[in-house]
Amino acid sequence: MSATSFCAILIDMEILGTVGFFILGAIVGSFLNVVILRYNTGAGVGGRSRCFSCGKTIQWYDLLPIVSFLYLRGRCRFCKSKISFQYPLVEIFTGVLFSAVFLKYSSFVLSLQSTYYLLFTIDLAVMAVLVVITVYDFKHKIIPDFLAFLFSLLAITFISVSVPREILLTTSGFISHFFSGPIIALPFLVLWLVSRGAWIGLGDAKLALGIGWFLGVAMGLSAVVIGFWIGAAVSLLLLLLGRLNKSGVLSGSFLSSAVKNLTIKSEIPLAPFLILGFLVVYFFGIDVMGLGSLIM
Repeated sequence: MSATSFCAILIDMEILGTVGFFILGAIVGSFLNVVILRYNTGAGVGGRSRCFSCGKTIQWYDLLPIVSFLYLRGRCRFCKSKISFQYPLVEIFTGVLFSAVFLKYSSFVLSLQSTYYLLFTIDLAVMAVLVVITVYDFKHKIIPDFLAFLFSLLAITFISVSVPREILLTTSGFISHFFSGPIIALPFLVLWLVSRGAWIGLGDAKLALGIGWFLGVAMGLSAVVIGFWIGAAVSLLLLLLGRLNKSGVLSGSFLSSAVKNLTIKSEIPLAPFLILGFLVVYFFGIDVMGLGSLIM
């Protein structure tokens, strides 16, 4: 087999893998929607899905990720009530994340080394957990302890698998890797204690703990900084839209109802922005503080 043919096969496998993991992610995203909607409601994740409006049991062919929503035009087959855009958005977002993780690992996955397969699986699980945290925090302004601890557990597992044991068993190696989480979480904890929860939630500190463990001190700090930048930019944009709405500029537009109650005192969840910062650093390796080279 020529080198050109071999490269062509690898490219085809990469394309198939990207599409395949997008489909897998969309399927997982469909399940994540169930978790998001039923978590802390007393209802388990098992059992048939029902329409919230008419109570009719939804058949399997109306639960196909993305496709069913488009086919039904975003409405219940029976009562024609609107279906939340959360469903396809979560499915698409999870699919994109799974595809992106596959592309990040594609050259390693094809090497057939078991360690990379394990890290790859951990990263997919991390993406799924972060999707649930993001949407749940948007909806309820809280990060469930179980999800934050699950993220931290996955991060510690990632460290244990990715870092050679001979490094972890040294004092410096243990401190640099296992203290990275508390170092990143400490400022959040201090803000929570000083403000007595008025400025920031304790859940954000727990989320930062996992970010620090997974990315390390330098890249974890970079993720937090980028997350705050994104959050500040979005908050300023929303406040501007709120001002424009009050002046009548947005009257009659779809933005009007979305921003009508926004004020400088409105509560905006931080976790989604921290997770966006995490994703930027995870996929692009951006070190905004330039600390990576100093620590190394």
